[in-house]
Amino acid sequence: MLVLITKLFILTNAHVAVSTLMLMQRTTTNAHNNAFFFFIFFFKLPTQNPNLRERIKSQIRSIKLEWKKGKVNPFVRGIRSRLRPKSMPLNVVNDRDGSSRILLTDPAGSTAEVLLYGGQVVSWRNERREQLLYMSSKAQLKPPKAIRGGLPICFPQFGNFGALERHGFARNRFWSFDNDPAPLPPANQQSTVDLVLKSTEDDLKIWPHSFELRVRISISPGKLTIIPRVRNTDLKAFSFMFSLRNYLYVSDISEVRVEGLETLDYLDNLMRRERFTEQADAITFDGEVDRVYLNTPTKIAIIDHERKRTIELRKEGMPNAVVWNPWDKKAKSIADMGDEDYTTMLCVDSGAIETPIVLKPHEEWKGRQELSIVSSSYCSGQLDPRKVLYGDY
Repeated sequence: MLVLITKLFILTNAHVAVSTLMLMQRTTTNAHNNAFFFFIFFFKLPTQNPNLRERIKSQIRSIKLEWKKGKVNPFVRGIRSRLRPKSMPLNVVNDRDGSSRILLTDPAGSTAEVLLYGGQVVSWRNERREQLLYMSSKAQLKPPKAIRGGLPICFPQFGNFGALERHGFARNRFWSFDNDPAPLPPANQQSTVDLVLKSTEDDLKIWPHSFELRVRISISPGKLTIIPRVRNTDLKAFSFMFSLRNYLYVSDISEVRVEGLETLDYLDNLMRRERFTEQADAITFDGEVDRVYLNTPTKIAIIDHERKRTIELRKEGMPNAVVWNPWDKKAKSIADMGDEDYTTMLCVDSGAIETPIVLKPHEEWKGRQELSIVSSSYCSGQLDPRKVLYGDY
């Protein structure tokens, strides 16, 4: 049964407000299958215009008639669509090699490119078209190999912290568009894409757990946001690691500082994961660094002195942070990395690595990461990086 309740209020000497209060649908085949939706909309119209008032009444009669016939009125559908959060258009480009890229653009002119292969962000540019993510000069799309650079998704393992291939298999699988995304916070003035990766028979052979991994990737002026969700669709519990590996493009690694990790314990991968405590006020670079920091804060600042800008990393649900730069000797041993690339890249990752996440059947884990660009004033002494970390600016 379809019920439409409408009220017409005429405000004295002011406006007409049409308020459609409720549409309720009840099915006879399933007593528990009830759908409710509610919306209110107002037209500020002069009450002195009889033609306009009659048009409103006519439209209301039309809505009633259509719903009695069991049809979805386009007028109502249009109202519902206008109430959804507005996002920028989604462009999909099919490349000659058969791969697909999603192009995201925000109103200010910044852009991002996302591959369906790996669900990986491979480009993020600001409104001045400056590249903010590092991509290897030797990076190529050659499945099943991973792509060096951008923002790979590491799941269900990070590094060699387990028996699977390095960094797990999510980064070298083809993802799909998520046609049923969760109702996450509004994406006003954002350009967004929702992707999903579900376990396959091949995946179950090497990691016998059924799962769904979803990510929402959004850009807005000065920000790149990723919201990952992992759901256990298996009949038994499983544990996993997760990391968003942020390959940041920097001007000169020797002129970069990472702040927010001082006094914290870390596992040094160059010392067989021996545990140390960070003694420096900030992490600077004059050699290879490969560390997993433990119990990290929700905000970390990456300060690029030469470019006169700070990248602020905010994260939720991912207590670890990885800092990595291969330096010259290691870079030369990496086949898909240029010999000098180490000078203009730095990985500062969000992750749940030290203590794997445990999910029971039907449970879901959600994380969040936001990368944002802070103005260049720090390098002229006007911006205290601690204010970036603790939000006092």
